[in-house]
Amino acid sequence: MQKQVQASISIDHFRKMDELAIQKYGLSIELMMENAGIQLARLISQYATKQSNIHIGIGKGNNGGGGLVAARRLAGWGFQVLLDIPDADLRILPACQLERALQAGSRVRAIGKADIFVDAYFGFSQKLPLPESYVNSIQRAMQNSAFRISLDLPSGFNKENGETLFHPDLILTMAAPKTELITFGYGPILHIADISIPRELYEHFGILQPAFQQSGIIKYLSHINET
Repeated sequence: MQKQVQASISIDHFRKMDELAIQKYGLSIELMMENAGIQLARLISQYATKQSNIHIGIGKGNNGGGGLVAARRLAGWGFQVLLDIPDADLRILPACQLERALQAGSRVRAIGKADIFVDAYFGFSQKLPLPESYVNSIQRAMQNSAFRISLDLPSGFNKENGETLFHPDLILTMAAPKTELITFGYGPILHIADISIPRELYEHFGILQPAFQQSGIIKYLSHINET
């Protein structure tokens, strides 16, 4: 019997896919962070001009690290990038990425008027309720008229009911569409980024690998049928 192939993967199964990518295929966290960050930077640049005020909300973990990679790349391309960091006690790798982003020209600044605001506070490992310092930052960001982008899951996303604190105009999720995002109606604003997960892992989890051959970022198409 042919194995059923799904077009999306649950958050819990993606967590296992991510772990296997590290353990079995030697894809380091830093490598995948770099891949996520460069894809995010490319996406942001499609909506920005060199005069745009780009503000990125940074978490203390790997999602924040991806946001900092994007900040470094954007600053290196000549964009104006500001960083909101509610908790300065970053983990080792994001702390290293912060140093690089600052050296490239990014600046730490409280949330103000922005043309583009990027939610890189939390990823697929976020736990609710969020710390108060992050909730305050997210609320300030939501008062902004900026175009809003989330890196992976929107911060404050509840996978049981689809409610979220940060409401993005666009989501860039990693490797494959997340079932919970589609279930609760986020499919139309969903984009998927290639972070170098090998085809064998998609096959292992029965997931259709997105067609990343021509572009590292593709838009989720709701008409794709699960076969």
